[in-house]
Amino acid sequence: MRRLLWWAGARRGVHEMGAYSKRQLLGGSLAAAAAGLGMSARAQDGSDGRAWPDPVIPRGRYDGSMASLRTHSTPDWFGDAKFGIWSHWGPQSVPRQGDWYARFMYVPGHPHYDHHVKTYGHPSSFGYKDIIPLWKAEKFDPDALMRKYAAAGAKYFVSMGVHHDNFDLWKSSTHRWNAALMGPKRDIVGEWQKAARAQGLKFGVSEHLGASYTWWYPNRLYDQFWPKLGLAYDGADPQYADLYHDNRDEPFRNSGESWYTKKHAFHRLWFSRMRDLIDQYDIDLLYSDGGLPFGQVGRSLVAHLYNRSKSGAVYTCKDSGSGEFDPAFVQDVERGVLKGINPRPWQTDTSNGDWFYSDDYEYKSSAQIITMLADIVSKNGNMLLNIVQYPDGSLPPQSEDLLADLAQWMKINAPAIHGTRPWKIFGEGPTETAAGMFQEKSDYTSRDIRFTTKGDTLYAMTLGEPSDTVAISALAKANPHDRRAIRRVRLLGHGAPVSFRQTDQALVIQLPASLPSRHASAFEIHFA
Repeated sequence: MRRLLWWAGARRGVHEMGAYSKRQLLGGSLAAAAAGLGMSARAQDGSDGRAWPDPVIPRGRYDGSMASLRTHSTPDWFGDAKFGIWSHWGPQSVPRQGDWYARFMYVPGHPHYDHHVKTYGHPSSFGYKDIIPLWKAEKFDPDALMRKYAAAGAKYFVSMGVHHDNFDLWKSSTHRWNAALMGPKRDIVGEWQKAARAQGLKFGVSEHLGASYTWWYPNRLYDQFWPKLGLAYDGADPQYADLYHDNRDEPFRNSGESWYTKKHAFHRLWFSRMRDLIDQYDIDLLYSDGGLPFGQVGRSLVAHLYNRSKSGAVYTCKDSGSGEFDPAFVQDVERGVLKGINPRPWQTDTSNGDWFYSDDYEYKSSAQIITMLADIVSKNGNMLLNIVQYPDGSLPPQSEDLLADLAQWMKINAPAIHGTRPWKIFGEGPTETAAGMFQEKSDYTSRDIRFTTKGDTLYAMTLGEPSDTVAISALAKANPHDRRAIRRVRLLGHGAPVSFRQTDQALVIQLPASLPSRHASAFEIHFA
């Protein structure tokens, strides 16, 4: 996730000690774990050129071949959920500058570099490793937050597992740079999981580790100007190679091909850490920030995720030109939507503000979030919404206000969202929605209508606050979608029936003097 360096489709993108020897993993994270976290910091570059065996996973229904993974069906819980909340949070929140701080603090000329030098000092002496202890999460209350998220209509919750900064937010068995040992000294993933389960929410984790190796290439470079010309940043210090990767020859070059490293040792390191995460927390959903990483290594991990799940697991990734994508996976569209109804469930991931907290980022309004949700659901998609947190774990006022608005709206209109499926068409109206990643900005009107169904009931949602009447041309007499006469129309949240007439041009609904909910209204329509 990032604001810069976009390429044409996108931007980004158990542990089994016997499966790989310490020598195979180049003495990196597993060696550290074996040393009781008193750890060696040897490089994880995989530069020895050896052939590497495929990962070993326990036998199960899925074997890691694509043919096997294609037999997996997206579980009903995901199709019913429609709305999830994400915590895209970690040490990069500390500087309050937004996304990709850990990279751009090492890029002279970027505002993050300037901020870092002014606030903390030069990255040769004060690097990202020194930001990590400043992340205390002192006001983090996952139970209180999860109650708000459930009230806002979320049916699943996704925790950040590890961002491109290579810092694990769980009690890692394989990597010393983790939140249980450093920074807040809390198992952030574990606490989120416990809170989500208590509220009856499915639990997922996002991984951005796959792209970390190339993404973090700048951390070992140096200024090209005086007075620090040639003085290497702290990423060049070999004692921190297990954090910074010691990548000398594989920079991310703003292309899908360069998003993931080709170094096999890192592929195995990624597999070991992701398997540790899956096995410790029994996750229901895994998100990768890009396509599926690392070929057969990635496919084996997805098979392991599926095999362990008792209620059906979801693997979601991007069709972005990085890694691998297959329709067998749930497609994720970052900050954007698809054009029409997709035959398979899919997901938008977006945020109400920047990905990591920023003092200067403009927040989305409640109306923008609610109307975007209705559009996504009408097209067979889910919305995964990051709710921005302060570095200390509490919520800024914009996030608090959004959650309160969502709770009020969902209290009335949830039947048109949860458990629904697409109708014959997704909607109608004057506003054309651009499809694809980073195209989420749409100024909808009350004449834009989105449809969902549940059983024999049709829901029609206005993407704005209507007044006087609502006319739905797709439900005119003799329309091609459903020739039955309309028997009853109910405005969700309104106690009395609403009057309507079905003409040759449209279904025309007469509105009451006041609407029961703000931002968007939902009508429940029954046929004769």
